[in-house]
Amino acid sequence: MSIRVLIADDQALVRSGFRLILETRPDIEVVGEAANGEQAIVLANELEPHVILMDIRMPTLDGIEATRQIVASGSKTRILVLTTFDVDEYVYEAIRAGASGFLLKDVRPADLIDAIRLIADGNALLGPTVTRRLLDRFATANAQPDPTIISGLTERERETLQLLASGLSNAELAQKLFLSETTVKTHVSSILRKLGVRDRVQAVIAAYNAGLVQPQPSPSNGSH
Repeated sequence: MSIRVLIADDQALVRSGFRLILETRPDIEVVGEAANGEQAIVLANELEPHVILMDIRMPTLDGIEATRQIVASGSKTRILVLTTFDVDEYVYEAIRAGASGFLLKDVRPADLIDAIRLIADGNALLGPTVTRRLLDRFATANAQPDPTIISGLTERERETLQLLASGLSNAELAQKLFLSETTVKTHVSSILRKLGVRDRVQAVIAAYNAGLVQPQPSPSNGSH
C-alpha cells in the first residue's frame, strides 16, 4: 500500500518541487496540496493522508497551529514539519503541537523520502542534537518530575523508553537490548499505548516529565 502524502506550503514552486521528488517513488502518492494552514486542516480531514509535509510560515494559519488542530481532532495523520529556519523555538513549538518530525527545507531528496517512510511507519524523526535541545527546553519549562506518568510500565519497557529517549532506532534498540526488532516494536507499541501518546517524540517528552531521563547539564560545544 502506498504512503499518502499531503503537501502544505504557501509557495507553489516549493509544492511542485516536493511533488516531483515524491512522485518518482512507487510507494508514495501525493494526494493533495494546501497553500495555508486552514486548507491543510480541511484536506487532512477529507483526504486522510498518512503524512503531511507541513511548512511553518504560511498565511491565514501557520503550520504549528494547523498541526495542533489536526492532532487535536484525533487524526491518525503524521506531521513532518519543514522549515527554512533551524531555530530552537520552532522545533519546540512544532513538537509540542504534536508533529512527529522536523526537517530543514534544504534536505536532500533521498533524506526527505527516508523521513516520510520513517514517519509513516510510526517512527519519529528527531536527531540526537534536536532531542537534547528539546529536553533542555523542558528542563526549564518543568520543575518537578512526576514518576506516576510511567508507573504502568514494566522494567523492560522503562529500559526501552530510556534508550528510545537517546534517539535510537528499532534496530539499534534491538542490538542494545539483545532482542529481535519485532519484540522491540511490540515493546514500543506497548509503551505508546500505556503512556497514551501518538509517537516516540511524545514518549520522550513523557519520559523526561517523569524524571526517567535527564537533559545533559551542559551539552559540550554542540557536538554529539
